[in-house]
Amino acid sequence: MADQAVDVGGRLSASRGQFFGRQRELKSLRADIERAGLDTIAGRKAPRARVLLIAGRPGSGRTALARELAVRLGDDYPDGVLRTRLTEPGGHRVPMDRAARELLDGLGIAAPPGADEDELTGMVRDALAVRRMLLLLDDAGDAEQVDPLLPDNSECLVVAVAQGPLTGIRDVRPCTLGGMDAKSAIELLATFTGSVRITVDPQAAETVAEECGGQPAALVLVGGWLAARPKTSVADAAKRLRALPDDGEQPQSARPLARAFRLVYESLPPSAAQMLRLLSLAPCGTADAHTASALVGCSVQAADSTLHDLAALGFLHPRDGGQYEVPGALSPLMRALMEAHDRPAEVQLARARMLERTVRRLQSCRAITEPNGSPARLKLAGLPRALRFSNVPAAADWLRERQPVLLASARLAVEDGDLDTLARRLVSALVRALAAHRGTEAAAPELYGLHQLVLSVAERRGLHREEAAALLNLADLDARTGRTEDSLARYRAALDAGRAANDPYATGRAMESVGGAYQELGDWQRAADWYGRALAQRQAREERADEARLHGRLGTAYTYAGRYGDALRSWRAAVAGYRRIGDLPSQARALSEAARVQEYAGRPDESLRTCQEAVEWARQAGDARLQAALQLRMADALDRLGDPAAARLHRAAADRLLGEG
Repeated sequence: MADQAVDVGGRLSASRGQFFGRQRELKSLRADIERAGLDTIAGRKAPRARVLLIAGRPGSGRTALARELAVRLGDDYPDGVLRTRLTEPGGHRVPMDRAARELLDGLGIAAPPGADEDELTGMVRDALAVRRMLLLLDDAGDAEQVDPLLPDNSECLVVAVAQGPLTGIRDVRPCTLGGMDAKSAIELLATFTGSVRITVDPQAAETVAEECGGQPAALVLVGGWLAARPKTSVADAAKRLRALPDDGEQPQSARPLARAFRLVYESLPPSAAQMLRLLSLAPCGTADAHTASALVGCSVQAADSTLHDLAALGFLHPRDGGQYEVPGALSPLMRALMEAHDRPAEVQLARARMLERTVRRLQSCRAITEPNGSPARLKLAGLPRALRFSNVPAAADWLRERQPVLLASARLAVEDGDLDTLARRLVSALVRALAAHRGTEAAAPELYGLHQLVLSVAERRGLHREEAAALLNLADLDARTGRTEDSLARYRAALDAGRAANDPYATGRAMESVGGAYQELGDWQRAADWYGRALAQRQAREERADEARLHGRLGTAYTYAGRYGDALRSWRAAVAGYRRIGDLPSQARALSEAARVQEYAGRPDESLRTCQEAVEWARQAGDARLQAALQLRMADALDRLGDPAAARLHRAAADRLLGEG
């Protein structure tokens, strides 16, 4: 087969990178950029970015034209080209918050976890307001997907690709695509067949172009079919295309691509045909050899070879890192064949195999970060070589490159609803891998979405323990990003779920977190009340360390509320608790907080004595920084008591401790 593949629209994805035809459209689009807009005041530029619309059916080359335009305009937009897709290959609209996150990621801007679409799209517009960029919005469903992303900056340009008009956006410059001109269509066909077969029968080549409706996607498929059959004439291809019946249910403009697809599909061996059908299940329309082998149940090597052959025929677009993309124009045709030829049980089994393979790859990705000799590394050694990673950087690169596909796989598994056990395992493995390679702080936006998926499965299946865990994780992320009211509501919901599951850990954790949320809101009375409830539960379970910690949190709440007597009793209880479990640093810190309360209560002499006791415990604990901090506090107290000489001695001691550290 020919060692090349063509992107839908005429751009070769091989090294030559040729683009065929559409010169009139390119010239018109460039001219539209300079024309005055309908909302432009004389002498002033429009307040928003100019919007160019490339409209056409899938397979007409609309995306390829948009990319070619972006390449040719690259020098005019020094801050670069930003691209996102607004419709998935299966036809589902991409949620606006996800599209905005992808754009922010492309801009190198961290999006806060849990932010809604209004906040995220606002961040995109703010970022583009100070840049000169070209924004390419591919496969937009309607104006509602485009308008929130339009920057208020006339120095930016927006190129939207859609099937129809974007009604509702002012001053859109449309460019509607039909078929390619005959000359360009034949040139595209010749890249597969070679010039000789075209020269021998130019009329047959024109007939093929006409039968394909001038649609690049159809021409690529027929070209790939001819390239795989060097002895087949172009006239034979034209004859076969004419002989194929039309599907009367399809619109007239979609029939040429459907006929070309059928011509090439019927020539496939059964194993390749099955793989092509099942590739419609690939998340984000992206697959690699592991995904394909899991779907059909063959070896990775055999899957890689078949993927290569399918790409040569024009069914797939090769991408970096051994990945292949299913063209959006072909995805509905592949899915229709799958529904017609594959039994639902077979499809479900294929989906389960794909998810299981993804889980094992994620487990391997996380296990490589564990120390040698650990249980995870020993388990990793037992996996097949194809599932293992050679080192940590290789695993991290794989996780980074596949992250959009992995997140999409988790979403689709949860939405399916019939494979919830696998979906839970997949989400859990992905959470662990992201945390191991990126850390929980850096991966917080992705983790937030994954915890939401866990919550939806838990609610659907009545898994109260997992529901409580997901709510606690989401609430923690809400609290970290300043959404305290949202976190409070989730902590309360987690408390209800923990009680339903009879999970003492979840209920205790939720009660303490509710108190923390009220403390953050400045409601000290409610904070103290909830800390007291959590403390009572810990005391009943004789959890000494948690009990001591909660005494301290109660002391903090009482201090802020001005109830110094209650605060001092709580801190003394915390000191006693830490003494019982032998935690000397915590005991010293609790004593220092008790000294602070005594100072607030107007008892400086007692505060000084308590602080001296805390210094001694910090010294015994070997915590030089804590000891130095306590020495400085004593110095301040001595200044207030009118003993500057002693204060200087304590400051000198603190400086010495910090210098030694």
